[in-house]
Amino acid sequence: MLSRVAERVYWAARYLERIENTVRLVSVYDKLMFDLPKGVGIGWYNLITINSAQASFDERYKVQNERNVVKFLLGDDTNPSSVTSCLKFARENIRTSRDVIPAESWEMINELNLFVCENLQQGINRSQRFNFLDGVIKSCQQIQGLMMGTMPRDFVWYFMKLGRNIERADMTTRLLDAGVRAQLQVWDDHDAINGHQIVWGNILRALDADQSYRRTIRASVKSKQVARYIIEDPAFPRTITYCLSAVSESLARLPNHKLVLNELEDIQQDILKPIDYSDLGEPMKELLNDIQLDLAAIHTSISQNWFTNQ
Repeated sequence: MLSRVAERVYWAARYLERIENTVRLVSVYDKLMFDLPKGVGIGWYNLITINSAQASFDERYKVQNERNVVKFLLGDDTNPSSVTSCLKFARENIRTSRDVIPAESWEMINELNLFVCENLQQGINRSQRFNFLDGVIKSCQQIQGLMMGTMPRDFVWYFMKLGRNIERADMTTRLLDAGVRAQLQVWDDHDAINGHQIVWGNILRALDADQSYRRTIRASVKSKQVARYIIEDPAFPRTITYCLSAVSESLARLPNHKLVLNELEDIQQDILKPIDYSDLGEPMKELLNDIQLDLAAIHTSISQNWFTNQ
C-alpha cells in the first residue's frame, strides 16, 4: 500500500469525523440556549476558545456573538476546521482514493456538499438551524455506515479507523470542555438547581450517549458521573478510552507498528491514571488539554512512521 494512499484515507476519515463533531459542538450550545433559564447568557465564544481559534476568529470578526461564532464554525472558508473547509478536504481525499474505498462514498460526499452549500444559511440562522445540523450529522453517519458495511478489513480500513478514532477522541475532549465551560457559566450567572443536569444532559445527547449512560450508570445525570463516563467507559464508541483502544487495535494490524504502538501504550497509561473528578473547573480543562496534546503526539508518530518517510 502506497504511503500517499494511506495518508489520504486516514485524513478522509478524520475530516468526516471533524465535520460531524463540529456540528455536534454547535448543537450543544444551540440546545442549551433554549433549555437554560432566560437569565443565563450562553458564551458562544467558548466554542472558539475550545478549538484554539481565537486569533483567526478575532482577525475576521469584531463582535463575539452567536451569529459570528456559528458562521465561523460552519461556513467560514478561512477557518481550516469549519464544516465547509473540512468538507472540501474530505471530498478531495475521497476523490483521489476512489480505487480503494466504496465508489458510493464519492457520490454521498458530493450529496453532503450540495446539501451544505444550499442550506448553509439555515445553519447560521437560528430558526432552522436544527434541521441543518441534523442533516449534516445524518449524512456523515450514512457515509461512515457505508464504509463500515462494505469495506474489507485490510490496511485501507485500518488507516481509516485510525483517523476516525483519533479525531473522535480529540473532538470528544472538546465537547467535554464545552460542558465544563457552560457549567461554570451557569453557576456564575444563575443559581439554578437543575442547571448542571441541563448542561450535562445536553452533552450526553450531543454524543448520542444519553441512553447508554443511563443503562450503564443507572442514575440521574450528574456532572462528575457524566465526565467519568465519557472519559473512561470502555464500551461506548465515543468515549476517550474506547477510541484509544480502537486506535491500539488498528495499529496492531498494520506493518512496522511497534514504535507507534509502544508510544500509544505509554500515553494510554498516562491518560488512564486515576483522575480527580471532584473539580470540573480549571483542573478538568487542563486534563482535557493534556489529552489533546497526547493525541497530537500520536498523530505525529503515525505521520512520521507511515506518511513522510516513504
